[in-house]
Amino acid sequence: MAVDQAKIREHIRGILEAIGEDPDREGLAETPDRVARMYSEIFEGIGYTNDEIAMKFNKTFEAPVSNDMVLVKDIEIFSYCEHHMALMYDMKVAVAYIPRDRVIGLSKIARIADMVGKRLQLQERIGSDIAEIMEKATLSPDIAVIIRGKHSCMTARGIKNVPSVTMTTTFRGAFADNQNLQDRVLRLVEMKGDRDE
Repeated sequence: MAVDQAKIREHIRGILEAIGEDPDREGLAETPDRVARMYSEIFEGIGYTNDEIAMKFNKTFEAPVSNDMVLVKDIEIFSYCEHHMALMYDMKVAVAYIPRDRVIGLSKIARIADMVGKRLQLQERIGSDIAEIMEKATLSPDIAVIIRGKHSCMTARGIKNVPSVTMTTTFRGAFADNQNLQDRVLRLVEMKGDRDE
């Protein structure tokens, strides 16, 4: 479903008036149109189901014999909290899976995380959505998703606790059943790379 930009323009103008601004002043005259175009981009994921995202990014290749864990970490995404429509930012996503017969293109993992973030979300649901899509795209039930992020609904309003970071984990299949595997993936996620040293 396409975003209704005309309706967004109308309502953003109304919001500007409601907070005491003049939507016709020079700096705001084009703001409703800019916001409408921005919303079309940042909420793109609302237009796709998890099944559709899995189909969109399910390019796979024959798996190597070892079938050891594949981990992509430090995937940077953003999203918007469904409770306040506040920005969730500085989000780092790590996705691990154990291939069965096929491996997915690494860039597709980042694209899945990005598309899932482009919805009104909860951080917990971002993790479960990514895990569900990864399972459908890779045909592997063994998925782990670890997310760290900041929430402006906590840092910019309310308690205004700027340093706070939210961490969520989603473990499926072997990652849910095997504590050693959980510990291993968490250690790898925490491990600093050359870029960070």
